[in-house]
Amino acid sequence: MMLILGNATSLREAVVQQLRAEIVSGRAGAGTIYSVPGLATALGVSTTPVREALLELTRAGLVSPLRNRGFLVEAATLKDLEDLFAVRVLLERFALETLARERLTNIEPLKALADAVAATVTREDVNGYIETDRRFHEALVARANNPRLTRLIMAQRDDMRLYGIDSREGRERQVASVGEHYQMIEYGLAGKVHEIGELITRHIMEWKPLFAAALGLSQPQSSMRGRVSEAAPVPE
Repeated sequence: MMLILGNATSLREAVVQQLRAEIVSGRAGAGTIYSVPGLATALGVSTTPVREALLELTRAGLVSPLRNRGFLVEAATLKDLEDLFAVRVLLERFALETLARERLTNIEPLKALADAVAATVTREDVNGYIETDRRFHEALVARANNPRLTRLIMAQRDDMRLYGIDSREGRERQVASVGEHYQMIEYGLAGKVHEIGELITRHIMEWKPLFAAALGLSQPQSSMRGRVSEAAPVPE
């Protein structure tokens, strides 16, 4: 397991991005235990950025600390997924309709972020897609000029498990999402409030059957077994 710096500005941020992608995609399954020394060795970094990254993921609710053992990847349930989709639609639709009423300006930075997402899809970089998609949506909802709302939205997004995102169906959905990002920008620029609200609702909800099916099939501890240098599974 190599540490991919990507667009990260620090080792801690790079570790956060990589571990978040592992967890939310389901590659690090529920029940996996991350050992700080073992993970640091696997990534080729000191224990400090690894520990800081795991503490940040703890605050996000993705892992929990185990005394003298490491950090446990928390399980997600179908009820969790249902609740997250409901809240995300409510909050993100409100944010995008708000920015459309005000009409977007200075759209070039948003287009550059949408281009970055498209590039990850072209090279089939799932981890890159997860991170660039996150940055695009954070920048977009921030245009509603409500920092508290932006924080709420990003907290919900960060808590969602994207199980199945690297499946064939997941990659097809990634491709479809690229065009939707550009359409959101155009609707915001044109002040099309209803249209942007409908689009973000579809954009979010199209993922729901895929995530729900993959979550229902997932088994705890399945994704990281045999990778003891990175994370030690819970003993059976």
